[in-house]
Amino acid sequence: MTPHVEPDPQAGAAVKAADRAHVFHSWSAQGLIDPLAVAGAEGSYFWDYDGNRYLDFTSGLVYTNIGYQHPKVVAAIQEQAGKLATFAPAFAVDVRSEAARLIAERTPGDLDKIFFTNGGAEAVENAVRMARLHTGRHKVLSAFRSYHGATSTAINLTGDPRRWASDTGSAGVVRFWAPFLYRSPFYATTEAEESARALQHLEDTIAFEGPATIAAIILETVPGTAGIMTPPPGYLAGVREICDKYGIVMVLDEVMAGFGRTGKWFAAEHFDVVPDLMTFAKGVNSGYVPLGGVAISAEIAATFDKRPYPGGLTYSGHPLACAAAVATIHVMEDEKVVEHAAHLGEKVIGPALRELAERHPSVGEVRGLGVFWALDLVKNKETREPLVPYNAAGEANAPMAAFGAAAKKNGLWPFINMNRTHVVPACNASEAEVKEGLAALDAALSVADEHTA
Repeated sequence: MTPHVEPDPQAGAAVKAADRAHVFHSWSAQGLIDPLAVAGAEGSYFWDYDGNRYLDFTSGLVYTNIGYQHPKVVAAIQEQAGKLATFAPAFAVDVRSEAARLIAERTPGDLDKIFFTNGGAEAVENAVRMARLHTGRHKVLSAFRSYHGATSTAINLTGDPRRWASDTGSAGVVRFWAPFLYRSPFYATTEAEESARALQHLEDTIAFEGPATIAAIILETVPGTAGIMTPPPGYLAGVREICDKYGIVMVLDEVMAGFGRTGKWFAAEHFDVVPDLMTFAKGVNSGYVPLGGVAISAEIAATFDKRPYPGGLTYSGHPLACAAAVATIHVMEDEKVVEHAAHLGEKVIGPALRELAERHPSVGEVRGLGVFWALDLVKNKETREPLVPYNAAGEANAPMAAFGAAAKKNGLWPFINMNRTHVVPACNASEAEVKEGLAALDAALSVADEHTA
């Protein structure tokens, strides 16, 4: 298939030149990157100015849950811009109220009050602030193999190497090991063992830190960029029990896992757990206009009934973003996007990835649910040695770079982090599109296989 516009390499070169002259890119050594100039996108695809089209198996940054340029969401943004393009957050605005109502209807339990932010990191910042003020305690426990955002508190809560350069002694932050059976830090051999030992480790950590000093435990319900490690049965319920035992606020980070990504509105539904605070962003409006937020329990909301909450944002609940959220949620309902994501995971993606694992020596483990999957790539299936070292760069990362180049050559834009590739297409991608991507992934894995022992 061809792009929706004629190739225009000269225009692409101009875009690239302006980018290189003036745009400062995140997480990058500026002189070592070569960003692709994007000419357009629609549905599950995007294309460049040279006429190359790519099937996006990253959903942007795992946020275009209903794909690019959905006409109903685009129309809602246009309509809202003509009606009321912006308004200060201290006022009641119809579209802001409606977005909050629709979100609250879908969050588990009594998470019925919504504090709007501009994105996931700000949601984490405010959730932690709420927990600290509610409990009068300061410490927050977070897991290794996690990502919570790049603002001051969120980056310190993060467990992956992106934290290192900004780690300020992790003021108030205590880290622990969450369960991950494939690379178990607890020498477990079954999911039951991994869950029990991880919970004991967490409770031991709390005991030695002092339960009365701990405000919150924050976990990604299903960790995203860190590897899509679905928690074993009983783990999140066990964390809930520990939080209740010690008066600790349970915060679930659903910035990436929420809004259909796992085949449920929120991943917490898979585990029958209700946190005290839940953060969201990304899929709430498919990223069309920046929006995030915190869903707040009745108990924590009551803390601020007579006591002002000391936090706010100029663009909290921005009308354009909220209009996009309202339209996105209606699209997801009307087109049964959440159910479709569950179907893709159970009937298409999961079985296909497990079949790939049987044929490719580079695939150590397949894990995931809905349209939220990861392949753990290894040098040796027996030893489980990662295909590249932890946080590899340069020549050490050559095997993963070669795999990525092969995928792009076959028209697939892959999500790659360390020794993993994630399969995270749009929640409404068609079966045909997903199978197209899986075929390209199959071919690219043959390149990864060349680096196995």
